[in-house]
Amino acid sequence: MYQIEYYLHHNKISWSATINQLNSDVLKRHILPRANTSFLDLNFSFCESESTGEIKNSQGTVLGTFYLSSAKGG
Repeated sequence: MYQIEYYLHHNKISWSATINQLNSDVLKRHILPRANTSFLDLNFSFCESESTGEIKNSQGTVLGTFYLSSAKGG
């Protein structure tokens, strides 16, 4: 299990969640309820060496970031 930290620029909100696996479906499920945006088609980039990623809309605009803060035993 992983602890992930999210931050959305437009709303200036942040939160954390525990996830079982890191993939776009899981990220969308956590982001869309808080995004308060008309952009339903989200894209993600992730840098494994830094454990950070960007949340982008379909036009490539960065809407926020996420950070994998730790792995939890499970």
